[in-house]
Amino acid sequence: MQLKRVPSVPLITCDPYFSLWSPADRLTDADTCHWSGRVKRTAGLAVIDGVCYRFMGTGEEPALTQTSLDLTPTSSRYTFEGAGVSLTAAFTTPLLLSDLELVSRPCSYLDFSVRSLDEKEHAVEIRISFDEEHCYDGQEQPQMLGGVHACSFGEAAFMSKKQQGPLSHSGDGVTIDWGTLYLAVPSGEGKVSYEHQEKRSCLQACLSLQADGAGQSAGLIAAYDDTASIMYFESAVRGYWARNGKSILTAIGETAADHRTLLARCRVFDEDLLARARETAGEDYALLCALSYRQAIAAHKLIADREGEVIFLSKECFSNGCIGTVDVSYPSIPLFLLYNPELVKGMLRPIFRFARTPVWSYDFAPHDVGRYPYATGQVYGLLTGRSGEFGQGSVFPPFYQYPAGSQVYREDMQMPVEECGNMLVMCAAVALCEGNAEFSRPQMDLLEKWVAYLLEFGEDPGEQLCTDDFAGHLAHNINLSAKAIMGVYAYAILLEKLGRTEEAAAYRRRAADMAQSWEQRAGCGDHTALTFGDRQGWSLKYNLVWDILFRSGLFSKELYRQELAFYQKLCGDYGVPLDSRKDYTKSDWILWCCAMTDSREQMQTLIHPIVRFLQETPDRCPFSDWFDTKTAEHYQFQNRTVQGGLFMPLLRRAWEGR
Repeated sequence: MQLKRVPSVPLITCDPYFSLWSPADRLTDADTCHWSGRVKRTAGLAVIDGVCYRFMGTGEEPALTQTSLDLTPTSSRYTFEGAGVSLTAAFTTPLLLSDLELVSRPCSYLDFSVRSLDEKEHAVEIRISFDEEHCYDGQEQPQMLGGVHACSFGEAAFMSKKQQGPLSHSGDGVTIDWGTLYLAVPSGEGKVSYEHQEKRSCLQACLSLQADGAGQSAGLIAAYDDTASIMYFESAVRGYWARNGKSILTAIGETAADHRTLLARCRVFDEDLLARARETAGEDYALLCALSYRQAIAAHKLIADREGEVIFLSKECFSNGCIGTVDVSYPSIPLFLLYNPELVKGMLRPIFRFARTPVWSYDFAPHDVGRYPYATGQVYGLLTGRSGEFGQGSVFPPFYQYPAGSQVYREDMQMPVEECGNMLVMCAAVALCEGNAEFSRPQMDLLEKWVAYLLEFGEDPGEQLCTDDFAGHLAHNINLSAKAIMGVYAYAILLEKLGRTEEAAAYRRRAADMAQSWEQRAGCGDHTALTFGDRQGWSLKYNLVWDILFRSGLFSKELYRQELAFYQKLCGDYGVPLDSRKDYTKSDWILWCCAMTDSREQMQTLIHPIVRFLQETPDRCPFSDWFDTKTAEHYQFQNRTVQGGLFMPLLRRAWEGR
């Protein structure tokens, strides 16, 4: 779909470190950068009949005229014109969620085609260069090394720091400081080289094409071997693609061999997803799905544990850098439930593992399992004096190894109802996708403890932190109570799937009683309040969507009708605020609310302001989920996997068809 404008365009989207974006309307208006905003220059030049023009990045050369940008879930395609030639540059990361090898493979396609516009033949040379800064973090320039491998599929140039320490830092707005960048071309399509000039190094590719009426095409592959991806408890683990000892050159060779097949598969997938999005809520919704798809996936790293099980670890981008955060996984799951629930199981496994370590002695679920790329124990809510010792780049101790009674965490800084509800709902959603609860069976002792916590504290949460405390902490949070109710019902789903029908019926009754009390105490005429007790204010009750997806019927249809009509009245230029205290909103939660209405028109009313935000925000960062509904300015968050939540209307539609 052709675009007028988005804040930043995804180019390479493999994982939280190998992530390249263009923060401009035209590819020549700014240098490419990492999602964090750190400049990672990738330059593109087209030498047409001996004259050099620029089509990517900044520089002194005259720029070709960009005539279009076409964005799909897996690809960003630019077209340019100049000197009698039309040039297309396409950036494709084949993140097809049904294929875990592809999701984990750190390889991305750069494809170019040229044709004549003036009925004359033109010699065109495409030159691509990746600066050395792709390989390190910070401004201090290290010594580099590089070279070219002759491979069975063609050539692969490589570049890396001479001295490096894999997994040498952790943090939020940091980029990789280890590993090796590769630029590869298939035989007969061009040449690659490692260059060191004027005290800087780069990888370069050169593709020679002939622009005539029919045109010609050629492509290359950019890949990054991080050598060690995640410190997963006791082990330094490589990406899922390398779990059986596969080398990066083999992975690049497979990517080259599968080029045409994968691009065709991507086209079919893109067309299907966009068509379903348009049918569900129109063109605006298709745009949201196209822009969020790669971002939501590439904010994770996919690995396998010692048993070969899938582990899918998010990075909490521009929040605190946590890894595997439960309240980041929870909003993201609609996308992954839609296409591959095994990835949701991959989010849950690390939390269950850490929850069984002696240091986690609580009756509620953890918040996270570390700070990216260290999955070595929760770092959120550390005791005063501990957390301040660990700034950006530093590495936390392996808290998972600490014995019981170590007093690592402040209990008042945890999110008990939030995370217990999240874990139970995610497990139930997986069970409904798979038709059984075998995944949850070994964890039922933990889940029983967590549902007991919800029964004791969830109906009217007291001093409980939650994921919506952006404007300050709230006691008696009504939306948090809705999550607790759905968590209790989720446990009933698991019991039913495990054949424990009498127990399941008892928990369903408990959830129904809680819901009836909730609806009576939360009501404020034409909407529900922000907190119990004073019945003041209002908030988006997005957690109620599971009542619809689970077909539990806990809440009245009139409640949904009133809530959605109220949200529609509150909708401003750039969306419905998250709650009555501030003007900012969260796009993921708006789309969860959209899935609670049967009206396509109502969905479109709530979705269009988010598209307007994308078109008018002054900030040039990847799709932010937290932004001001009056100014369109974003608040800190960017490139977060929570945008997988934008697929909730599609998930509801898919589940209704089962």
